[in-house]
Formats: sequence, C-alpha cells, structure tokens
Amino acid sequence: MTPKLKRLIVLCLLSGGAISTNIALARTRLQGAGATFPAPLYKRLVVVYQGLHPDVLIDYQSIGSGGGIKAITDQTVHFCASDAPMGKKELAAVGGGENIVEFPACAGGIVPIFNVPGITASLKFSGELLAGIYLGNVSQWNDPAIANLNPEVALPDLVITPVWRTDGSGTNFIFTSYLTTQSENFAYNVGMGKQVQWPFGQGGKGNEGVTAVVQQTSGSIGYVEQSYADHNQLVSGVVRNKNGRFSRATAESVSQAGARANFGAGSTLLTAEIWNQPGDEAYPIASFTYLIAYKDLRNLPDAEAAQQLAEFLWWATHDGQRYATELGYAPLAPTVRQKVEAALKTLNYRGTRLHVGD
Repeated sequence: MTPKLKRLIVLCLLSGGAISTNIALARTRLQGAGATFPAPLYKRLVVVYQGLHPDVLIDYQSIGSGGGIKAITDQTVHFCASDAPMGKKELAAVGGGENIVEFPACAGGIVPIFNVPGITASLKFSGELLAGIYLGNVSQWNDPAIANLNPEVALPDLVITPVWRTDGSGTNFIFTSYLTTQSENFAYNVGMGKQVQWPFGQGGKGNEGVTAVVQQTSGSIGYVEQSYADHNQLVSGVVRNKNGRFSRATAESVSQAGARANFGAGSTLLTAEIWNQPGDEAYPIASFTYLIAYKDLRNLPDAEAAQQLAEFLWWATHDGQRYATELGYAPLAPTVRQKVEAALKTLNYRGTRLHVGD
C-alpha cells in the first residue's frame, strides 16, 4: 500500500467519523416542509442554526405550500411553510384557528419578466396592463396601453405570449390575488388561487419552467419570484404602485409594503394582504410567506424537542432575518416582528408554556 493511498484511507475514516459524530450529537430532530418560494432562505437558516446548535438536526423539504399544509394537518412534520394563509377548510381540519400559530417569516415580491427582441432594459407596467395582457385584451407589444407607459422605448409589432405557472403555487396565489385588485374582469374570469384556469398562453412548472419558456419564446412575458430573478440576473419590469409611482422589487420596497400590514388584535393567525399597499416606494406585487406550527406542540416527541422548535422559530424571525436580505427577501419590519413575538410566546407543550425571548 502506497503512502498516498494510506493517507486517503485515513482521510475517509476521519471524514466518516466526523459525520457520525455530528449525527450522534443531534439529540433533537425537527422536520419541516412546504413552500418553495422561501426555500432558499429556510435552507440557509437551517444550515446556520445547526452550526450554532449541533445538538439539533433540522430538515426542510420544499414540497409546495399545499403539501406543507397537508403534512402539518396529518402531523407528519413538526412545522410547515405556506405562501398562502390557511383557508377555512384547512383550519377546520386542524381543529380551528385557535390551535395554530401562523406568522410571517419574511416577505417577497413577484416580478414580470419578458423576452422582447431589442429590449434589454426594464419596462414599465401597471396592474391594469398586466391583467389585460393575461386576459388577452392587450395582445401586441406596441399596443398603446404599453407604449403610453414606455414612450422612450421603440416597441415592436410583435404578438404577446403570456406564460404562467402550471403547478399549484404560492407564486400563482400572490400574482392572481394582486391582479384581482386591479381588474374586475380578471377577478371574474380568472380569479385568485394557487392554481387557476388561464385563458391562453403557455405554461411552465416552477420558476425554472416559466423562465425557460420566456427565454425560448420571442414576445413572451411571465412572472417569477424576485429572489429567483435577481439570482439568475433576469431583466424584470417595474410596476406602478398605489401611489402612482413605478417601483422596482427590492428588499426595501417589499419591506415597506409589509410594514403597513394589519393583523388585527390578539390573534395568533398573523396573516395579512400586503399587495397594492400605499407608500411611494412600496412594491405592489408583494406578499408575506408564513411559518405554521401547532400552538400546543404535542405533535413533537417530548418537551425538549418542543422547546428546541420554539427556539428555532424565534431565532429565524430575529437573528436569522439578516439572511433574508442577503438572499433577496424582505426582512420583517419591527412592527411586524413585535406581533410575531407575541404569537410565539403562546407556544406550549401539553399546556406548559415554552420559554422564548425571555
């Protein structure tokens, strides 16, 4: 056996030993699942938190908002994530809203992307215009509805192909929810939801699928998550907000939209619509994404595991917020974080309050 081979074997054994040691240290294992929209942030939070707490092993599976809610309902996970708030039927399936803590973890924006030959800079859109495009009422790129918002751009006489998400997703929910506030015609003919029946165009699965169709189809327009567009350096449009200003989706402009959220008093269901909010810089196609857990964490194996989950959720909405900005999401505004703190302090294990933020 050569000295080089001996060193390689030793390194492999040491590496395996380190992996075994890390697994052995993990006395508590937490399982989460759900939304794909915030998945890059949650996966980063898990890695950082486990580095700080090697006795905790956390797994987050990005299976979609609907899958996450089903998993928490079936109690096959300890917490879940959803871009859309739990509906009445979903809350009834877990015994009512009083049994759940549902709160924002961050906020994000949905941006229009396009493929128009010769145009490599951003274009201006309004909610009414986007609704008109997806209804087929605005079908050419040189339509006056687009030209009037972009007088400095030479727009081609080219057919518009709308591209949409084929999968049920929080991105669909946010985009369609916003458009229903901008067009009664859209609200009546398409409506809002994680999955809707689009009048025409082409579909793609996930951000990747929509982007691929847009890039391959001349004259197309689609919508993707801001963090995905930024990470992949996609040219996206700016959108006119409620104050009449054209706003670009950034962590700051999305955070400004979230700062005005109205959650109501005393509830642990902290859900709010933040699309089309007032504010000069507020980005209009914005939404919170939510973390969800049982208020009584009896679905965890013991009190220690429940305490560990409570501490992770507290950290994620406090110190962990610094990673939201790094990844293109909007961190929670101080006013929102105060509401989250009150909700998290209601977490208990079989009636015994868990200690977070004390």
